[in-house]
Amino acid sequence: MKIGVIGLGRMGANIVRRLMRDGHDCVVFDKSAESVEKLEKEGATGVRDLAGLVKALEPPRSVWVMLPAGQVTSETVDALGDLLGQDDVVIDGGNSFYRDDIAHAARLKRKGIHFVDVGTSGGVWGLERGYCMMIGGDDAIVWRLDPVFRTLAPGRGEIEPTPGREGRDERAELGYIHAGPNGAGHFVKMVHNGIEYGLMQAYAEGFAILRNRCADALPEAERYDLDVADIAEVWRRGSVISSWLLDLTAAALARDGALSDYSGYVEDSGEGRWTINAAIEEAVPADVLTAALYARFRSRLDHTFGEKILSAMRQGFGGHVEQGPAAAKQGGGA
Repeated sequence: MKIGVIGLGRMGANIVRRLMRDGHDCVVFDKSAESVEKLEKEGATGVRDLAGLVKALEPPRSVWVMLPAGQVTSETVDALGDLLGQDDVVIDGGNSFYRDDIAHAARLKRKGIHFVDVGTSGGVWGLERGYCMMIGGDDAIVWRLDPVFRTLAPGRGEIEPTPGREGRDERAELGYIHAGPNGAGHFVKMVHNGIEYGLMQAYAEGFAILRNRCADALPEAERYDLDVADIAEVWRRGSVISSWLLDLTAAALARDGALSDYSGYVEDSGEGRWTINAAIEEAVPADVLTAALYARFRSRLDHTFGEKILSAMRQGFGGHVEQGPAAAKQGGGA
């Protein structure tokens, strides 16, 4: 299948490579000429602008947009709306907000252009592992694009079929689903990323408890010199909490048990916030996911003004003196 791909970053470039490896013909564009040239050398057709990309495709055209969520994606979708024609398709494979998808689909529909939103999980490992995809759009158009999705998906691999799935849509077992109409794909991916926040925070807190078991504040008889790299490794093998996230954690700890190359500053890309907003709209308790999002906020701060207020109140009502470096400077004690 011939397809255009816009955005050749860490995921976009590997999406192109996986498609070409399976025989698809890719026309590529990125604001970085170097990124385009690199994929041209690997067999893609490079173009210098959106108009050139559209011209290089034959109707009905399919264009995959792999750009950061927000204004740049919206501007690109709108620009494609002015260049594409009847029955062409725009695919948004980034992490866009599902309500933006609904708006994009409505604008393009007035011009006879289809829109498909694809929540795409796989990161930099997707070239070899494949991409788990959650798709929103009209059923006929999603089936038209099935050769692309089937190539990008991980496939069954060595995972055993889930008992009781006989007669259900096989695409889920291959690593992709048609979740519903426009917006449904990115809505499912949004919740996926919200859950990811919670899982990551659980691992982070658990390993912090393990590592701090040797702290001087504990009685000597209760201190353990635990090897967290070995613990991560053994948990990968048959434990009920094994996962790809744990695999990545074990690899990082094996390289450096102190994780000295990391600052602990953790960004959030938006999906966690959107997930919590959805939970509020639906009146669904989401205690763990909310706490995980706030933990990311906290990671970016030194002691906050709010924490200083807490400290001041504790000293005011109970005479509690601050502990730690600040207290040492003040001559404070326990």
